[in-house]
Amino acid sequence: MGKHVARLGAAGLAAMLLAPVVHAQQPPAADQERSSELATLKAELAAQRALVDKLMRELQAQQSKIERIEEKRDGTGPALADLALPPRADELLLSEQRGTGGQNGTVPTNVPAPANNRPPPTPVPAQPAPRTAATQAPAQPQQNTAQNTATRNERDQRPPEVAPLFEAPGVLTPRGKVIFEPSLQFGYSSSNRVALVGYTVIPALLIGLVDVREIKRNTFTGALTARTGLNNRMEVEVKLPYVYRSDATVSREIFTGTAAERVFDTSGKGIGDVEIAGRYQLNDGGPDKPYYIGGLRYKSRTGRDPFEVVTDCQTRCVGENVTGTGLPLSLPTGSGFHSLQGSLTWLFPSDPAVFFGNISYLHNFKRSNVERLVRNGIREPLGELEPGSIIGFNFGMGLALNDKASLSLGYDHNTVARLRQNGRPVPGAVRTQLGTLLLGYSYRFNEKRSLSVAVGAGVTRDTPDVSLTVRMPFTF
Repeated sequence: MGKHVARLGAAGLAAMLLAPVVHAQQPPAADQERSSELATLKAELAAQRALVDKLMRELQAQQSKIERIEEKRDGTGPALADLALPPRADELLLSEQRGTGGQNGTVPTNVPAPANNRPPPTPVPAQPAPRTAATQAPAQPQQNTAQNTATRNERDQRPPEVAPLFEAPGVLTPRGKVIFEPSLQFGYSSSNRVALVGYTVIPALLIGLVDVREIKRNTFTGALTARTGLNNRMEVEVKLPYVYRSDATVSREIFTGTAAERVFDTSGKGIGDVEIAGRYQLNDGGPDKPYYIGGLRYKSRTGRDPFEVVTDCQTRCVGENVTGTGLPLSLPTGSGFHSLQGSLTWLFPSDPAVFFGNISYLHNFKRSNVERLVRNGIREPLGELEPGSIIGFNFGMGLALNDKASLSLGYDHNTVARLRQNGRPVPGAVRTQLGTLLLGYSYRFNEKRSLSVAVGAGVTRDTPDVSLTVRMPFTF
């Protein structure tokens, strides 16, 4: 009995001594779970650090590109052509803020641009990424967001484009882009002329002849225009027009003594005067800051000369022995003179509108030994002719209707000086005022194609009664 009790006591003592050892060799399930969570957190932290490092490298690369652009502007960095970057920010905003858009698409106009055109830092995801292959999935959206933000901030610096009303566009073509623009213009004008040849006995009685003429004129001009950007500040343009004209004159020939009216129809068609132009952006504008664009246009005399068409006169068209109507039997398609025009355009964006204007001066070069061709192949010498110079100005406002359409209102005015012959003003020649009210509409179908329509109404006697211009530029 005593031995048995002694054995039981020894066994209990051994169990008490071995219990901590067994407990140490077999950790509980809670410790195993805690160790697993710790390993998971370490893996997630490593994946997140890799993601942050990748985003920081991308951000530093973008900042480096922007700094090189700024160095190039100061003349201390490499050429922009070596950087393979998009066009300059301040020259892209003009087509991106308004409904007509530009060659690179449309972006919102209310996104503020950061200082120095630097993209804002990309946010880091707050939640840890899982340990699977999907860990890298969030990196692509973040990368695209950073690139889109940088592109948007650059484009927001471009001046806004408006529906075109005048000959010269307001937005310069980006470097490397080519715009091919077919256009069609129609103009109609009518005028009445009354000439009294005789003498008056009393104010109500005229002894002599009355020459009454009513002229209806229609002009169609189809043109192919191509322009390209030499750099992000300068573009060149070539315009090739084709002209069709028709005139109908209802008159009674003077000195004939008859009251019968006759209709004199004449027309002409052919290549017009080819034009070459260049435009250069003078400054860096921005929101509530004007943009200034200088332009220079040269007009040749490739069209049919007014002095090459036959005039309806038997011998001479001036003096007392006038026979015939004195009107051309066919109409010219060109002006007959070389011209050079300088202009300055300004655009002032004030969201949601854009105000614009232009001043210009056109000089017509004089010609010597000019002769007019009459019937029977006779040439009548005219001597030296110098057309009057033209001073012009226009202004208007463009308004975006939505992200694709825009509307423009404007006024165009030109003052034409007197024609001079042999250094003296031609008798009867006066300074002419041409004023036109313009309404334009533009719709952008996509990034590469748009449609513009402009309607003009003459407000002075010598201006065409109505003009209609349709343009459809294509960007390549």
